Amino acid sequence: MTRFDTSAAPHIRDNSTTGQLMGQVLLSALPAAAVGVWQFGLRSALVLAVCVVTAMAAEALFSRAFLRRATLADGTAAVTGLLLGLTLPPSIPYPIAALGALFAVVAVKGLFGGLGQNIFNPALAARAFLLLFFPAAMTHYTDPAAQLPLTSAADVATAATPLHHMVLADLPPQTLIDVFFGRIGGSIGEVSAAALLLGGGYLLWRRVISYHIPASYLATVFLLVSLLHLGDRPLLWAAYNLCSGGVLLGAFFMATDYVTSPVTRRGQLLYGIGCGALTVLFRRTGLFPGGVTYAILLMNGCTWTIDRLCQPRRFGAEKGAQP
Repeated sequence: MTRFDTSAAPHIRDNSTTGQLMGQVLLSALPAAAVGVWQFGLRSALVLAVCVVTAMAAEALFSRAFLRRATLADGTAAVTGLLLGLTLPPSIPYPIAALGALFAVVAVKGLFGGLGQNIFNPALAARAFLLLFFPAAMTHYTDPAAQLPLTSAADVATAATPLHHMVLADLPPQTLIDVFFGRIGGSIGEVSAAALLLGGGYLLWRRVISYHIPASYLATVFLLVSLLHLGDRPLLWAAYNLCSGGVLLGAFFMATDYVTSPVTRRGQLLYGIGCGALTVLFRRTGLFPGGVTYAILLMNGCTWTIDRLCQPRRFGAEKGAQP
């Protein structure tokens, strides 16, 4: 009698490893990081380095302290640190940036059970944590023409981002070209729409992500802003909203996180629509002009329900049949 080996599903596999996928994400984020460093100076590179190094150190120490398998080599800690750094203003104090990376790896990822167990995106959860406890430092944006000192940058003049102007029902003074290429104030990795589109296009080309979440997210933002714009020229308002703030960074790099987003195609479309609708809602009614962070985090919490609602029909089962 032939003996068959049995194992749990899924049985369809490919040769991609977590480390390879995270390496692709790191590579795709480099254009946005490079533009941020080019516009704001070397201090931005140091902020990114602090986040990455702290995240990797926290991952190694947490795994050792709780006798877990070391996962530093898979690159997830480095990706978490880099994505967090891209969401921070270049003038953020280094200890606050390090605290955010520590919170992302230990509180959001580690305490939930490690890789694949966290409910919320670690980088965005850490950003929300820092925004709650350090709102002044997190909303202190500088003009790209300012030369930030490597030490303290708290006394550098604050520059209004395009979203701050649009909250006042007025188009920003920066041209759409300036916004597209990153000649504006903002967080390190969100200022250049061109760099983010380049990185997002690379992820799509390499099939690290699918188009369902970014396309539905961006289309929803564009449609709702066009319909609910505060001034004239709705298409221009929609274009500014897509290129400003963290919409592109969120759509390509945050909302597509494997662990915290739906796995079904219909679920991903619904998830992206929810992210876009909440982003527009928070930008219209929230205290801060952004909204991407909280929109994605709230939809992270809905991922399990969305997957349950969008389950594909089992092969050979009648519609409506009980499992």
